[in-house]
Amino acid sequence: MKHYVTDTMRKYLYFLLLLLLPACVDEEELPDTPQGNFEALWKIVDQHYCFLDYKQHEYGLNWNAVYNKYKVRIDKDMTSLQLFEVLTQMLAELRDGHVNLSASHDYGRYWSWREDYPANFSDSLLRAYLGTDYKIASGLSYRILDDNIGYMRYESFSSPIGEGNLDEALTYLILCQGLIIDIRGNGGGDLTNAEKLAARFCQEKTLVGYMQHKTGPGHSEFSPLEAHYLEPSSNIRWHKPVVVLTNRHVFSAANEFTMYMKTLPQVKVVGDHTGGGAGMPFSSSLPNGWSVRFSAVPTYDARRQSMEFGIDPDYYVSLQDEDFRRGRDTIIEFARQLLNQ
Repeated sequence: MKHYVTDTMRKYLYFLLLLLLPACVDEEELPDTPQGNFEALWKIVDQHYCFLDYKQHEYGLNWNAVYNKYKVRIDKDMTSLQLFEVLTQMLAELRDGHVNLSASHDYGRYWSWREDYPANFSDSLLRAYLGTDYKIASGLSYRILDDNIGYMRYESFSSPIGEGNLDEALTYLILCQGLIIDIRGNGGGDLTNAEKLAARFCQEKTLVGYMQHKTGPGHSEFSPLEAHYLEPSSNIRWHKPVVVLTNRHVFSAANEFTMYMKTLPQVKVVGDHTGGGAGMPFSSSLPNGWSVRFSAVPTYDARRQSMEFGIDPDYYVSLQDEDFRRGRDTIIEFARQLLNQ
């Protein structure tokens, strides 16, 4: 079975793990049967998934018990559709949005990290605040609100952004007394985009978190914690107060961005708890060719705490029905009030 690193991994981690991968790909060859594919998937997770011990502690996950629970549902005469359904349900026991099973007919996923919670975001309200004359710099949309507060919207860190884009946007907003960065609904993407943006608000080299990598098949076999620092940008930087807006849809690289920003003294986070996703994903394949993605590299905040299940805001604020009827975004208005203080 072949394992490979996803494109969003940090470059130095990419090369480090390429050196380590040959030691962990010597897997037992299993037959392309329902039982063989089940055994292969369970074993991949058992040996390479990075949160088994953590999730056992958090909500009592027992991966051996999961094996026994789903093994009895595997039948040699079951169809591939039936097998896919069982395997997807087994993976859902991990409660991880980075865990997916991909086949030509479907994409197995766990989305309860956001689907079970209020959106706390409205496209119609966003249009009311942005209007039609807002600026666009690659993946960024931005404008100056009527109380001289800057507003910046970044919908996905999959959208590229250059240093020139950020220079132009921050220059345009430079006379604003504060800045709102709205990442609600941002499901992640390229971590380098998140770091590039965060570096514009960093004034000195700052410890923002830690990471580890698996060193063996055991659930607790990890390398020592490796510190991760955010370096100040050498381009235009923002020194005034900042409010980052979050909701449950903030995940993966956007969750990491929130973690970085919370370490900076002039930044407050407003909105809802983020969706989490603190494991960098790897992929592997089953005997039948289906691809499984799973969290393999855990990351932690500067206090060495896991952010897998999300990050608390500094201020919990939800959209209110009365504000919505009046065309007001409760979360944006709270951020404006905070910055105007």
